[in-house]
Amino acid sequence: MFLSLRKKKVLKYLYFPLYQNILLAEHYIADGAGGKGTWGKLIDTDADACLDRNDPNYDSGEESYELVEAPVSTPLEDYKKSVVPIIEEYFSNGDVKLAASDLKELGYDDFHRYFVKKLVSMAMDRHDKEKEMASVLLSSLYGNVISSAQIRLGFVLLLEAVDDLAVDIPAVVDVLALFIARAVVDDILPPAFLSKAKASLSESSKGFQVVQIAEKSYLSAPHHAELIERRWGGSTHITVEEVKKRIADLLKEYIKNGDTAEACRCIRELAVPFFHHEVVKRALTLGMESPAAEALIVKLLKEASEECLISSSQMMKGFSRVSESLDDLILDIPSAKSEFQLLVSKAISEGWLDSSYVHSGANGSVEDDEHEKLARYKREAVSIIHEYFLSDDTTEVIRSLKELGYPEYNPIFVKKLITIALDRKNREKEMASVLLSSLSMELFSTEDIAQGFIMLLESAEDTALDILDASDELGLFLARAVIDDVLAPLNLDEISSKLPPDCSGAETLNMARSLASARHAGERLLRCWGGGTGWAVEDAKDKITKLLEEYESGGDVGEACNCIRELGMSFFNHEVVKKALVMAMEKKNERTLTLLQECFSEGIITINQMTKGFSRVRDGLDDLALDIPDAKEKFLSYMEHAKKSGWLLPSFGVVSAA
Repeated sequence: MFLSLRKKKVLKYLYFPLYQNILLAEHYIADGAGGKGTWGKLIDTDADACLDRNDPNYDSGEESYELVEAPVSTPLEDYKKSVVPIIEEYFSNGDVKLAASDLKELGYDDFHRYFVKKLVSMAMDRHDKEKEMASVLLSSLYGNVISSAQIRLGFVLLLEAVDDLAVDIPAVVDVLALFIARAVVDDILPPAFLSKAKASLSESSKGFQVVQIAEKSYLSAPHHAELIERRWGGSTHITVEEVKKRIADLLKEYIKNGDTAEACRCIRELAVPFFHHEVVKRALTLGMESPAAEALIVKLLKEASEECLISSSQMMKGFSRVSESLDDLILDIPSAKSEFQLLVSKAISEGWLDSSYVHSGANGSVEDDEHEKLARYKREAVSIIHEYFLSDDTTEVIRSLKELGYPEYNPIFVKKLITIALDRKNREKEMASVLLSSLSMELFSTEDIAQGFIMLLESAEDTALDILDASDELGLFLARAVIDDVLAPLNLDEISSKLPPDCSGAETLNMARSLASARHAGERLLRCWGGGTGWAVEDAKDKITKLLEEYESGGDVGEACNCIRELGMSFFNHEVVKKALVMAMEKKNERTLTLLQECFSEGIITINQMTKGFSRVRDGLDDLALDIPDAKEKFLSYMEHAKKSGWLLPSFGVVSAA
């Protein structure tokens, strides 16, 4: 009746459908019929009851299958994994077009900063050949595949990661400085990048050293362009200055003979597609200088565009560079602005300049770039906020904003966060207030948050059209910000002075003042949306004092850490630091410093919270000295200990601003 395991095994491999039918039949026969109109009992899928793993004919393929949920990867994780083989293949074959094509197929244009970081970091750990290839690839991809913003952000990521990269690449500081200098020489990073990067980096960081070396050792040297271009052996052995001279010569020759095909051939032979914007810029300038040459210049640029010799992005960049230099050109060509406007109109109408190029005065293209950058930031900000409302992960928000890299737009993020929360439930409103508290400690200045509220109050009338109780809710947000120490009461007066006359937001501001100054305001506002700990600030301070006293009298450091964690007020941990330092001074016992060290090691108290706590003690040293004569000496020793242990910012000083 039943087939042997050996015969079934043969059937399985030779004729799988028949093997399946036999298995079904055997189960039905074994289980018996289930009565009229039925097929009997369901198949018993318990393989352990039928299979003997000790049987010589045992086949693991006959075991029942267990579905295991595969881990879900994020688009960013997939992107990071995908770029590595693209880079490896490029280093082996040197095919720029293939690398560009593969990168385009990936999509995710807003992730290209990670490609820049990975490409440079992989090249830094290889020979000069790969370093040169990496620089050439970045120059080739610039504009066509990777935007200038993504190039810039990629180098920002590299500067932030220098300390980690130094573990595997001892010479990382000098090599990355050379990559940055090369990017400036190749016109894919603006010189202004250096000053902006220095302003955002700590002077004691390796990233700061990188920028200094790039600026002083490489870009300030005589004939620096030639030296930098040839540092890794070069791919064309031709400097930027030489390329510019060749472009000028071929354009002059073209004006003389009018041979468009020959001019295109010469441009192609230069083999610098990432530098074609220089051809466009010089050609347009020649056309404006000589009305007789204008028709020839238009013909050449149109021909180069139609043959795909000069890409759309390179064409637009060339026009943008002329636009930016119009004020200087006017000194030699009085009619430069009007001539340039005519060239723009002609180029757009004939189809060799993208219609998205909008020229509005001398700095039109710069304004357009700024507008596009702002629009992109807003899209990213909304995505980050929506993700936060799903995950409740403030650390991820802070990391994402740092990677986004536009601190000048912080007020816009505040406005977006609260506007989105206003149209949601109390849970999201509570989460928005908690996030503001975290951002004020880690990333945003008081001015950023105040400016965000000014923008909200200025648009209060428009918001009220969609959200009926927006004014009342916004008043609660403002009052809650005061209670959470995100804003000081004086900041409300500053906000009021900056609002337009007769602004409806003034009424909201007055309501916030009343709410924040009422009796038991802390307790009420911390519970206004049903979230938080439900404790007033004074209650929280009292709990902090008690847990520190209990720990100091011989308690367990682990238990004390748990108590601080259970307070659920991470944005208020600077109070823990302040009270721990004062207690150490008063009792002349540094036991509480051990607790601070443990809290930092476990990630309970961040370095920014530590710094704010030290700042508050520093600001009150004169008063403390009345009761503790050696308060200043003690504070200095605690400060040095904290710096050496790594839980206080190295730049923190006694006389620095709070």
